[in-house]
Amino acid sequence: MKAVLFDLDGTLLETSFDTLLHEYFNGISLHFEQWIAPEVFIKQLLASTDVMLANEDLERTNIQVFSEDFFCNTNLDPKLIAEFDRYYHEEFPKLSYLAKANPIAREIVELAFAKNLKVVIATNPLFPEIAIVERLKWANIADFPYDLITSADNMHACKPNLRYFEEICEKIAVDPKDCLMIGDDPVNDGSAEEIGIETIILDEELTLADIKEMLAQRS
Repeated sequence: MKAVLFDLDGTLLETSFDTLLHEYFNGISLHFEQWIAPEVFIKQLLASTDVMLANEDLERTNIQVFSEDFFCNTNLDPKLIAEFDRYYHEEFPKLSYLAKANPIAREIVELAFAKNLKVVIATNPLFPEIAIVERLKWANIADFPYDLITSADNMHACKPNLRYFEEICEKIAVDPKDCLMIGDDPVNDGSAEEIGIETIILDEELTLADIKEMLAQRS
């Protein structure tokens, strides 16, 4: 094993992702209210996210795909992309109350680095890096020198698309068979197995603490 890929939400970060998304949609739609009605904004945000989820265009990052579709269908000025960044800088951190740091998360990440493994935050790249780094802060694991943090800014596919996992392996220069994926979603994370990545899925009987002990015994 040469690399470990960690999912974030539900794996390293304890959160109700559905609740987080609800509050996120509410907050960011109000942020854009002076330009577009909140209900119209949310409808197009979801539609453009679906377009991004289907992306396999190696020439365009996920954020480029999202932005082109979103601004084309809302007729808003593409320069308003800066308002997304402002929201993530100023408002998104206020949602930290919806998450809880798991001390085991820091311990397992420390263990991976201690084993000289390449370490990847392999969260579904639907958000820009600024939003993912913010959630890493909530998990108290933002200060590690990760080899890769997948985000909408640097990826060209999303989970469970196999191209997402292939791109990770290409970026870190590690063969899939030498990678371990740790996540909580049998579909989004489990699909990594299809390209030869060993996958461990958390559930009620297999906790992050259990996986930490398993990782400690690996060579």
